[in-house]
Amino acid sequence: MPLIIVGIGILILLVLIIKFKLNAFIALLITSFAVGLLSSMNPMDILDSILKGIGDTMGKIVLILAFGAMLGKILEESGAAHAITFRMIEFMGLKNIQYALLITGFLVGLPMMYNASFLVLIPLIFTLAVTTRLPTIWLALPLLSALSVAHCFLPPHPAPTYVSFIYEADVNKVLLYGLVPMIPACLIGGVWLSRFFKKIVVMPPKELFKERHFEKSELPGLGISILCAVTPIILMLFGALVDMLFGMPPVKAELTKLGIENITGFYHQIFTGRGYSEQTAMIGSFILMFFKFMSDANMALFAAVIVAIFTLGLRNGKSMDEVMNSSAKSIGAISMIVLIIASGGAFSQVLKDSHVIEYIRSISDSFQMNPLLMAFLISSVFRLATGSATVATLTTAPIMLPLAQQAGASPELMVLATGAGSVMWSHFNDSGFWMFKEYFGLSVKQTFQTWTVMESTVGFVGIIVVLIMSVFI
Repeated sequence: MPLIIVGIGILILLVLIIKFKLNAFIALLITSFAVGLLSSMNPMDILDSILKGIGDTMGKIVLILAFGAMLGKILEESGAAHAITFRMIEFMGLKNIQYALLITGFLVGLPMMYNASFLVLIPLIFTLAVTTRLPTIWLALPLLSALSVAHCFLPPHPAPTYVSFIYEADVNKVLLYGLVPMIPACLIGGVWLSRFFKKIVVMPPKELFKERHFEKSELPGLGISILCAVTPIILMLFGALVDMLFGMPPVKAELTKLGIENITGFYHQIFTGRGYSEQTAMIGSFILMFFKFMSDANMALFAAVIVAIFTLGLRNGKSMDEVMNSSAKSIGAISMIVLIIASGGAFSQVLKDSHVIEYIRSISDSFQMNPLLMAFLISSVFRLATGSATVATLTTAPIMLPLAQQAGASPELMVLATGAGSVMWSHFNDSGFWMFKEYFGLSVKQTFQTWTVMESTVGFVGIIVVLIMSVFI
């Protein structure tokens, strides 16, 4: 019966989004209530469960979303995104322009939301196409493949960050592991695939393409632009390296079992166990704890925002009021994304409180499919049905959690497998599909041949690499 309830809930969600065109935020809330009622929960208990899910979700991710939006806006308005693109191409030369664009997509796409990255960088693609006489689609696909992978696979983007918490994965390790499938996914789905579309003639509509000009003297330096873009990534990777070199610090319950009060004590025990003096152990544990603190996604993005405010804002001649006003506008731009993720947390909590997840866990021994592959398939079905990579990821994770735990699958790889499915099958119900079509002036058939094939290729390559990684992790 619980599986039937989940199936009915999923059907309700799809009908509300596809048939009635409801926003995913409202559709997920209605679905949460429906699943709770079908599970014989008291209406007040359902409401408490929804509020708890929203509160827990926002507590974990709202600062990440806010700081990410602020950083992206500063990169855009300061010209840092333009500086990275142009200087990278100058540095690598026209011969390697596709790889320069791929790297640019990675650097700009990690801290910026997908739509914002697209809107900032697409005019640069048209400018390059005009000045270099190179095919536009051939230039665009490497860049957009990197943006898609960053959006669906890698923290600190909202969906992969949030499902990291659902799967109880280490966010820093998700970022580190995610770099592995990202490289072949972008090389195959972006660089290699683009060679088949060189002959497609692109005429961007004049009403959509408005190039933003920056004088060279206005652009910030390449070094400071890249530093601001990758500061959160560098800090998060430091945390992952600390875990790999010194062992994952146990959760609080395990610390209690070991008779250790906090994580600092855990590091102190590591140093003393290796024969270091008490003073060295204290200094070493403090340094490691500092790196762990700064590698938290909230702190990493906060640090990047502070650096960007002073280097790309104030030092570029802007007043603090100007920087703060643009940052405030960026927060408003992600408000609906915040609400969708919050309602996804509500849906997850209702599944827990209605004991559906416990039931799935109890019967999970009968499932023979690899949980990584199952997460990929379920997520790809949601992507096909709803058109939203975020909704696909948020809906798949709570369903797959008990199966993943029962099978002992790596939670970090579960995040990546779910993300790989969420990038598949982009078509009419995906806003990215229409953005690509309209900005490049393509027909529907050409959009399927280019955009949809690129997205699906990225997803397929991603899950294949994740399955290979699961042999070693």
